[in-house]
Amino acid sequence: MARTIRPVNHDERLSVVEHLDELRSRLIICVGVLIVAFGVCFWQNHALLNILERPVKSVLKSQASKGEGLEGPAAQDARGVLNLATTTRRLASAIASPGSGLSASVRRQVQELIPQINHQLSTVHIPSPDLATLGVGEPFTVTVTVCMYFALLLALPVLLYELYGFVLPAFSPRERAVALPVMLAVPGLLLGGVAFGYFVVLPAATHFLLNFNAGKFDVIVQANSYYPFAALILLAMGFIFQVPVAVVAAQRAEIVTTKQLRKNRRIAIAVAAIIAAVLPGDAITMILETMPIIVLYEISIHISALLDRRDRRRAQTQASGIPSPVMASPSAPPPPGGDDAV
Repeated sequence: MARTIRPVNHDERLSVVEHLDELRSRLIICVGVLIVAFGVCFWQNHALLNILERPVKSVLKSQASKGEGLEGPAAQDARGVLNLATTTRRLASAIASPGSGLSASVRRQVQELIPQINHQLSTVHIPSPDLATLGVGEPFTVTVTVCMYFALLLALPVLLYELYGFVLPAFSPRERAVALPVMLAVPGLLLGGVAFGYFVVLPAATHFLLNFNAGKFDVIVQANSYYPFAALILLAMGFIFQVPVAVVAAQRAEIVTTKQLRKNRRIAIAVAAIIAAVLPGDAITMILETMPIIVLYEISIHISALLDRRDRRRAQTQASGIPSPVMASPSAPPPPGGDDAV
């Protein structure tokens, strides 16, 4: 059985067996959380599928309303039948009214037709475009895949917490003061990137790709190709939004300086365009994926500049003999002589 995980201090020296025991315990927790998250996602798999397929369904419905796509002709026929039946009902109601001037027997016969028309109207169904599955087990495998994507996203805070708990004790207190804020920014930026990909990039990509020469093709959107496409875009945007973390971490590790970051703006823009070109999508998607990289790179430069100014002020304060506002480590030994030392 895995032992209870306890906090490990930086000064502690653990054996290889103790490190492996801690790693095993944290892995067991991660697997347990993933199983629970997957169970919750599988329980709500219909809602999750509706969320992920909403961008492509809006495009397919728009095509069907114009008579395009695989369901377009059938949708137009259904709407024509509904319009004709509605007009017929209005005409029958006008004929059956006492003001029509017809005899009572004729009006009664027409009045008896109105319930039949209403029944026929209720049976007319405008087809709704859905994603297609071709294999026998494809509905199950696609559902499991989508649930796994959402389970990873749902369990992400716990997974990162266990990762940080295993890695952070290796950092000194000074290194931890730099690394911890950077690590805490990772999940927020990841969720921000996923949200940007879902609300901006994915709808634009599906709208452009499905409407390209739509009048010439009967497009069948397969579930096993759409969901990996959507997941790759969302995950890619989540990782793209980690640019500030990578840049600030490199700057704090003194790998690059703020001056070098400003000087290499053109190189950063070229790298952003290359990354966006490698990702799936079209020209519109490439632009939407490139712009956040450039904006986040500029934000990283400003954050690095602010940290540089803070470091300079701290160095000047220490040089002038004024005590630094940084709190001392709780484990630091007391000064020689105790409270009476001068």
